[in-house]
Amino acid sequence: MTTEERRLHALEQQEPDASRETHAALESALFEVKRVIVGQEGMLERLLVALLAGGHVLLEGVPGLAKTLTIKTVADVLGGSFKRLQFTPDLVPADLVGTRVLRPDSGTFDVELGPVVCNFLLADEINRAPAKVQSALLEVMEEHQVTIAGQTFPVPEPYLVLATQNPIESEGTYPLPEAQTDRFLMKILIDYPTAAEETTVVGRSLEPPVDVVERLTGDDLLRFRHEVDEVYVDGGIVAHAVQLADATRNPHAYGLGDVAGYVDYGASPRGPIGLIQSARALALLRGRRHVLSSDVRDLAHDVLRHRLVLSYDALSEGVNADHVLNRVMEAVPSPDSAPVHSMPAPSGPPAGYDYPPPQQHQQHQQQPAPAEYPPPVHGQGGTAA
Repeated sequence: MTTEERRLHALEQQEPDASRETHAALESALFEVKRVIVGQEGMLERLLVALLAGGHVLLEGVPGLAKTLTIKTVADVLGGSFKRLQFTPDLVPADLVGTRVLRPDSGTFDVELGPVVCNFLLADEINRAPAKVQSALLEVMEEHQVTIAGQTFPVPEPYLVLATQNPIESEGTYPLPEAQTDRFLMKILIDYPTAAEETTVVGRSLEPPVDVVERLTGDDLLRFRHEVDEVYVDGGIVAHAVQLADATRNPHAYGLGDVAGYVDYGASPRGPIGLIQSARALALLRGRRHVLSSDVRDLAHDVLRHRLVLSYDALSEGVNADHVLNRVMEAVPSPDSAPVHSMPAPSGPPAGYDYPPPQQHQQHQQQPAPAEYPPPVHGQGGTAA
């Protein structure tokens, strides 16, 4: 039997690892989504991270980058209900959460739930709706329920809101206040595809649409969320996430005086909380039961960029949040990847155990005294020469 055959045989004899099974299931779902979506690897990975972490995503990109197709495909692969809501200036909160409808035949009111009651909601161009409509949506995101005429209706789980913004148009829009954007777990920036990816997209448009297969269910995602809560996070990793957020609030303490004037308000405590929770989900997605510092640093921009309030100097000089975070990542070094407290503490000897006397001490007492040598006779060496 060759070395490779012995290795394969040993792998077959191993007991199944839950983290490997979860990783394989999530990878199969991700592969099914990629049958439709070309490129956008980071966006797809972070959408799954947000689902596992129980957060919501704010997506910013120009039109035509498959935002609607992505969330619809994810809903089809994960077996959830999908609804799309186009935000316009004339919307009212009842258009989102629902309202009561009078039934003339019975003289009673029935509750008609709005489109927010689903598993996957695409809030397209959220910055085009008034502030009261935005607040109604953010309340559903935070509480996972809607209240109509004193009655509370929970939304189905898992629940993911993907809100989009168009960065190239500002007329007739209502920008989200910083206090509301802070409730999103991530803000993902989407760029144009590469030439090779765009060629593949155009080629696929000439063929019939792909029929995706449901790979996971809502119960599977809820079970994976419980597994995320069991992913180990070392204290040094938590301290590193806090340092990244603290560097945005106190840049002078980290030698970041060159960007201190660009930030009026740094990341809130929601920043490191969301960063650690997202890192746990990313570690599970990558097949691990512990978080590495690379998981935190890979997600730092997406979790923290929308939590910074930039100054007028930054806006006038064209400095964005990513520039500030790049400097923060340079100033705050990464801790060691290996967890420090990953090994359990030694249990020690049982109670009533008598320690034997140290052997070295006994040997030291039993050693005889060194022999006394006679003093050397001076001058003999010179005479013999």
